[in-house]
Amino acid sequence: MPRWRPRTRVPVVLAAAGLLLSGCANPSTGSADDDPTKPVTLKFWHGWAAPSEVEAINASIERFEKLHPNIDVKATGNVTDETINQALRAGGGEAPDVVSSFTTNNVGQYCDSGMWVDLDPFMKKTGLDKKKTFPKTLLDYTSYGGNQCALPFLADAFGMYYNKDAFKEAGIERPPRTMSEFKAAAKKLTVRSGKDSYERVGFMPNFRLYQNSPDRLFAQWGPRYFDADGKSRLADEPKTYDYFKTTNELIEAQGGYADLEKFRSTFGDEMSGQNGFLTGKLAMHLDGEWRGLMLDDAKAKFDWGVAPLPVPDDQADTYGRGFITGTVLGIAHSSKRQNASWELVRFLTANTDQVVDFANDIHNVPSTFEALKSPRLDADPRFRTFFKILENEHSQALPPSTNGGAYVVSLQDFSYSVEAGGKKNLRKELKKLDDQIDADNLQAEN
Repeated sequence: MPRWRPRTRVPVVLAAAGLLLSGCANPSTGSADDDPTKPVTLKFWHGWAAPSEVEAINASIERFEKLHPNIDVKATGNVTDETINQALRAGGGEAPDVVSSFTTNNVGQYCDSGMWVDLDPFMKKTGLDKKKTFPKTLLDYTSYGGNQCALPFLADAFGMYYNKDAFKEAGIERPPRTMSEFKAAAKKLTVRSGKDSYERVGFMPNFRLYQNSPDRLFAQWGPRYFDADGKSRLADEPKTYDYFKTTNELIEAQGGYADLEKFRSTFGDEMSGQNGFLTGKLAMHLDGEWRGLMLDDAKAKFDWGVAPLPVPDDQADTYGRGFITGTVLGIAHSSKRQNASWELVRFLTANTDQVVDFANDIHNVPSTFEALKSPRLDADPRFRTFFKILENEHSQALPPSTNGGAYVVSLQDFSYSVEAGGKKNLRKELKKLDDQIDADNLQAEN
């Protein structure tokens, strides 16, 4: 089984669960009066399920227990966010002490509702300087409203995989760095097999493809989703219009939406051996760092490379940026063993050797400065490309919100209509989108 855990689109059911959890939550009160040197048992819930992933988590716990022989960690895997939400709301003896989530969009609701405790007092007490330990982008997506209720537990960075053989065939010497180069390369790499079909597409921009959630590519523009008052400002963000203009031009340069969608229907599942990039149907592909391990495991029949995604022409100096997300780790407010729980959180997130070992095991990006510099990390330069994307000062994560990322779902639905030609007056429709996002946020806060 592959040792990775991709972050996919935010399910609507999760967003709805977030609306229930946020704002009106009344979490059970735990305690930080426990002595972490005394014998204790902690409940740790996580979402990893594949045998190799669970093996890596269990190995991490064994390393922790060797350092803290008084702390016994009982881990439960394959736990969904919805189950975690229900348990945290209920509190009591069955609730977990330490919890992880694959969805950074949950952080706003956990911090705002108080379901996860503020970790700043624990860091201050034990001398952990978060700004010297974790990259700023990761700290941004693990906090909300000044509350650092989570810490990064490895990260994901998104870049562009490209077929070197296809590039050589098309006479393209290097990956595109700007959007104008991107459009030209995509068109040149596209090979038709008939009037409305293809042998290969240069780059499939369609938002329903695998990891092509619109927020991934939008990060290359560096947009501001919300103003200082927390109001949605997509209609007032000039980058929004350039973004949709560019994606539509990418679609038209390769034959139009209908033909591309028809070709997309011939692709296999994202995680299968019939993945569109693996089978050579895509010459360039937006994806996360885990894809490289899959390509190696599947013994891809072409030479491939990794590069940052292109950036707008007027932001050429930001090339190297990308979309950042990751797993987050926190302590349940209902836990009566919060000091012992902090020892586990601190070890898993900030112990350099542990972070390096876990990153190598599941092929995710290390989430501390020291781990990123470690000579013990996987030396594959293609994998290390994602380290540079993570460390780029222009890389961007989604801003947290109180409703579990419902605004991302709204943007997705809106974008599906735009690419299909269903939004003629873009500014007017974006204003409606802003109003919808604001209304959803207001409902979550009440």
